[in-house]
Amino acid sequence: MRRNNRLFAIVLIAIMVMALLTGCTRDPKEYVIRIATATTGGVYYPLGNTLGQIWSKNIPGVKAAAQATAGTPQNIELMQNKEVEIAFAQNGIAYYAYTGTGTYADKKVTTFRGMLALYPNVMHVIAAKNANIKTVADFKDKKIVPGTVASATEINSREIFGAFGLNYRSETGATNLKADYVGYNEAADLMKDGHVQGAQVAGGIPTAAVMDVMASGVAELLSLGDVEIEAIVKQYPWYFPITIPAGTYPNQPNEVKTVAVSNILIVRADLDEDVVYKLTKAVYDYSADFVAGHRAAKDATLENAMKGMIIPVHPGAAKFFREKGIKIPVIN
Repeated sequence: MRRNNRLFAIVLIAIMVMALLTGCTRDPKEYVIRIATATTGGVYYPLGNTLGQIWSKNIPGVKAAAQATAGTPQNIELMQNKEVEIAFAQNGIAYYAYTGTGTYADKKVTTFRGMLALYPNVMHVIAAKNANIKTVADFKDKKIVPGTVASATEINSREIFGAFGLNYRSETGATNLKADYVGYNEAADLMKDGHVQGAQVAGGIPTAAVMDVMASGVAELLSLGDVEIEAIVKQYPWYFPITIPAGTYPNQPNEVKTVAVSNILIVRADLDEDVVYKLTKAVYDYSADFVAGHRAAKDATLENAMKGMIIPVHPGAAKFFREKGIKIPVIN
C-alpha cells in the first residue's frame, strides 16, 4: 500500500512539473510596444493611447503604451535610437528622412518602414480677428506660431507660408514674419491672450487646440488661394487639396480651402514580422474602438490603408494587406 502511495505521489509530482513547464513555455516572449505620438493638443496623442489599449487588451504577449513627443522628426529620431517601436508620422517628413532629402539632406534614416495610412493631416491656418488678416499674405510683419522647433508642423509652415512669399527663419534669408515656437495648446493660449496674430496647426478634423481657439471667438480659419494650393501641391506632391466643411469648428460659418498630407504609422524595420502582422490586423479588427478614441480614425479603413504611403512597407504589414487584397506600392 505504501509502495502504491509513493508511486502515486511521484506520478502526481511529475504531472505538476510538466504542467508548470508547459505553462511557462506557452508564450515565452513578451513584446513591449512604445508608441511615439505628438503633443497632447493634437490627434496623434489620443489615437496613440487608444492603439495602446487595443493592442495590450487583444494581443497576447503585447504591452503597448503611448508617449507624448514633439512630433514626426523626434519620432523618427526615437525610432532610429530604438527608443520606440511604433510612431505616428506625416508621410512627407517620413519621405524626406527615408530618402535623405529636403530637411533630411545628408541625414538619411532607413531604420523604419511604413505600416498603414491613418487619416488626412489638415493644415489649419488661424488668424486673429482683430489683426485685419484676410489672406495668408496679410501675415507679413506679424507674429505667428508655426509649431515647435523642427517639428513636422513647423516644416509644414515653412512650406505653406513660403508659397505666399513669407519667411520667419533668419538663417534662410530676409525675414518678414516673427515666430514663437510652441505647441498647439500654447499656440491657442497665445492667440486668446493677443500675444500672436496667427498660428498654423496640422491635425485631423477636428483638432482640440483649434476647437479651443475658435470657441473663444477671437480667431478665424483662413482659406488658401487656388494659385497657392496649386503651387504647394506641385512643389511638394505629398500635399493634396482638402476642404474643411462649414460648421466643423465653432464660429466657422464658411467652408475653408486648404491642403493636407497623409498621416501614417511607421514601425521599426527590425520588429518581428509576426508581431507587426498582429498589430496591423488588430487596428482593423477593433476599428470601432479605434474611432471611439478620436473620430479622425474613421478614415483609417482598409480601402485607405496605402493612401499616401511613399516609403517601403514592413513585411508583416504587407502580409496582412495582401491577404485582404490590398495592393502594396512598389517603392525602392
